[in-house]
Amino acid sequence: MIKACLFDLDGTLLPMDTHAFVETYMKAIAPYVKEIIPPDKLIPMIWKATLAMIESDQPELTNEQVFKSTFESESRMKLEKIWPLFEKFYEEDFPKLQKHTGHDPVARQVVEVILEKGYHVAVATNPVFPRAAIVERMRWAGVHDLPFKHITVYEDTYHCKPREEYYLEVADRLGVHPEECVMVGNDMQEDMVASSVGMKTYYVNQYRIDRGKPIYTVDQEGSLKDLLDSVREGKGIFAR
Repeated sequence: MIKACLFDLDGTLLPMDTHAFVETYMKAIAPYVKEIIPPDKLIPMIWKATLAMIESDQPELTNEQVFKSTFESESRMKLEKIWPLFEKFYEEDFPKLQKHTGHDPVARQVVEVILEKGYHVAVATNPVFPRAAIVERMRWAGVHDLPFKHITVYEDTYHCKPREEYYLEVADRLGVHPEECVMVGNDMQEDMVASSVGMKTYYVNQYRIDRGKPIYTVDQEGSLKDLLDSVREGKGIFAR
């Protein structure tokens, strides 16, 4: 029986072209540290540190620790010098990036209905961002004030998508077995991989991402409105 529902954020609860948004984000953060690191050097450093988080097989280290260690090594400078500038960016300019995303009122509606049905609910976004950036994007989606049981942020998460360990970690945080979870997302390779650990999957067809392979099991697909109807009516993967 399903007891928990995991929601991806970007492209799922929050309408956006993820690739375009990341490019905009990189261009926005670069000016904050240009006096220390030129933009043409900063962006590759951020990508390398991000990839290190995604590929990390050190379960004793949080994603934040992996990112900072890699970035410090690549930049060859102390974090104390540059990190306050990143934090300033997230406080001052990151909120302005909302204009590069959309808004779907159904996102809040479907989460509210699932909560009302008694399911545990998590925001299962790829935890490669700090809490401030993830909560801000939840605000854009209109769900920041809902009682999620867990939110995956890089400060206290030890794995990233598409690793199976990420989904096992989220299920453990929710206090349920993977087989008792539904993963809702728009990315075939990063979200539907949850089926590999026994989770049911709902493939959101808005802002769909599919790199061709590997292909994972999809138990149900459609829009957020279709999902809302399934939950309300107790049909599909939410049948009881």
